[in-house]
Amino acid sequence: MPLGDSALLVRFGTSLDDEANQATLTLAARLDAEPIFGVLEVVPSLVSVLLRYDPLQISPGHLAGEIALRLGQGNEAREPHVHDIAVVFDGVDLAEVAAALGLSENDFIAQHNAAPLRVLTTGFAPGFVYCGLHSEALVLPRRTQVRPSVPVGSVLFAAGQTAITATEVPTGWNVIGSTSFRNFVPQNDPPTRLQAGDLVRFVVAR
Repeated sequence: MPLGDSALLVRFGTSLDDEANQATLTLAARLDAEPIFGVLEVVPSLVSVLLRYDPLQISPGHLAGEIALRLGQGNEAREPHVHDIAVVFDGVDLAEVAAALGLSENDFIAQHNAAPLRVLTTGFAPGFVYCGLHSEALVLPRRTQVRPSVPVGSVLFAAGQTAITATEVPTGWNVIGSTSFRNFVPQNDPPTRLQAGDLVRFVVAR
């Protein structure tokens, strides 16, 4: 679908699910491996990919055709990098989250860490990373009130996902812990360590 006169949005769903996110990551990877002349920027999100282009170099119809060619290819994917991230589960909302799910704190932590989570996308703030998807048994909504700020390294939980902050940010997510892992180091190249499609194994910090 067109967005103004110099961008196209390829949307794989209207709500977050695993299939739509996988399709998003696959297309973004293909566009990275096979760039389209005239495309200035490719921005994947949870279930869509935004392409910003120069209308003097490529027409919307031609661009749509190039995208369709890449969508018609096989479903091969890169081997994901796996990251172990140690978490201190001491967040101010941990007890409330566990109680809302009908679990003890220890049982919640065990279920939260039971399987690796995929990096669904990054964004919102520098280095902010969304990981998912948890099973239906671990789905809770965001909080009704937004905290003005949470510290760097906060581990957040809501909407079937776990997020990690890399800067101080406001949030309506539940704060379940903290980590010394830093996903945003401005002087590094690239400045972020986690990429969409990577796998994250959350472990209890010793």
